[in-house]
Amino acid sequence: MTPLMLDRALSRRIELAEAHAGAAAAEALARFRPATGVAVAQIAGGFAVYCGANSPVTQAVGLGLDGPISEEEVDTLEQFYASRKEPVRVETSPLADPSLIEQFGKRHYRVTEFTNVMARSLSEGNDDGAPDRTTGEVSVERIPREHINLWNLTVAQGFAEHVPVTHEILDVMRAFGSAPQVECYLARINGAVAGGGTLILRDGIAGLFGASTLPAYRNRGVQEALLAARVARAANAGCDLLVCLAQPGSTSQRNVVRQGFSVLYTRVKFERELMAP
Repeated sequence: MTPLMLDRALSRRIELAEAHAGAAAAEALARFRPATGVAVAQIAGGFAVYCGANSPVTQAVGLGLDGPISEEEVDTLEQFYASRKEPVRVETSPLADPSLIEQFGKRHYRVTEFTNVMARSLSEGNDDGAPDRTTGEVSVERIPREHINLWNLTVAQGFAEHVPVTHEILDVMRAFGSAPQVECYLARINGAVAGGGTLILRDGIAGLFGASTLPAYRNRGVQEALLAARVARAANAGCDLLVCLAQPGSTSQRNVVRQGFSVLYTRVKFERELMAP
C-alpha cells in the first residue's frame, strides 16, 4: 500500500471535505428545525457552522489552509459566534498557516481537545466488493432515506453509554444523515438491527463517521462488517482516500489501525469563551 505523503494541500482537501459535510448538515437541519437558527459562513478559507448551542457540528473547520489569516478575518469569526451567544470552537490542522495560531495566542484561546485524523489510501484493487454484503454472521445494507429514523436511533443508542440521547442529538444526526453525498448503513445479525455507520463521499475522499454497535451485539464483528461494506462502496465510487477521526489512544483508534489506517496528523480544537459585555 502506497504510503500517504502529508502536505498542506492534502490536509486542506480532508478538512474541507468535513467542513462541507458540516455545512450541508446545517442546511438540512434548517429545513426541518428552522427554530434552531442555523447559520453557515465561509471565513478564512474554511467554514463556520452554527447548529444550535453546544451542538457537535457548531464549530469552525478548515481555517488557515489557504494562507495567512488577518485580524479582520478572526474578528468576523468571533462576531459570527458572539452574535449567537456561543463560544468560538475551531478544529485546527497542524498545517494551518502560523498566523492563525498567532491570532489564537493573542486572543487567549485555550486548547480543549485533540483528534487524530486517521487515513488509508484506497488504490484500485483494494476492494471491489458490493456495498451490501454479508461478512460472517453480520449483513450490511445501505438504507434508503425513508428509513433514516431507524438508522438514526440505532447509531444514537450505540453511543448512548458515552453521550445521552437527546432530541437535539437525534435532530443533528438526522440532518447529518439526510445531507447530500451522505450514505447511511445498517448492520444486522440474524435479521436484528445491530449497529450502523455513515459514509461521506466528497472530492475523492470517503469519510467514515458515526459508526456504533448496540451493546447486545458487541464483539461479534459488526464494526468490521460496516467498515468492509463502506470501503467497498468507496472503491466503487472511485475514491482514493479513506478518512476517519479518533481520539488519541481510544478503542476506535485501535480498531481502525487493525484495518490498515494510520495517524496522518492530529488536529487541535482551540476555544474561546464569550467575553462579558
